[in-house]
Amino acid sequence: MTISVGDKLPEANVVRMGASGPEQVNIAELARGRKVVIFAVPGAFTPTCHSAHVPSFIRTREAFAEKGVEEVICVSVNDPFVMQAWGKATGADEAGITMLADGTAEFAKAMGMTFDAPPVGLMSRSKRYALMAENGVIKVLHQEESPGTCETSGGEALLAAI
Repeated sequence: MTISVGDKLPEANVVRMGASGPEQVNIAELARGRKVVIFAVPGAFTPTCHSAHVPSFIRTREAFAEKGVEEVICVSVNDPFVMQAWGKATGADEAGITMLADGTAEFAKAMGMTFDAPPVGLMSRSKRYALMAENGVIKVLHQEESPGTCETSGGEALLAAI
């Protein structure tokens, strides 16, 4: 079942790169007691994700902070080493965006947001969406109809909705 506004974020684990290497992070715990934005993409370094989605959140990061958002998080079904490299390559790290790896698609599956695209080698990937959660409860959710577009899930669209 696809998650929706009013639902709690799932107790799913993802991985981030810490000072000593990969670290497990529970999304529900990360969001507990905080206002966070999470945007999910089908894959690091893929065209729309790289040229549109991440840049939209880099452009809007400060405006989200002005609205009380404590952390902006990017999640992709990739490994933490790829997510770290992608954060550096895009400037997301420098902009203060947290890059989280959902290598097993545990979070994407728990959100009910997976899809397969065998012709391009994408299996069990996350659909493209963005959300704002307060204390772990989803308050705004924007999901794209097509994984190749970044309109309703972009930083500017989500910012306008909160």
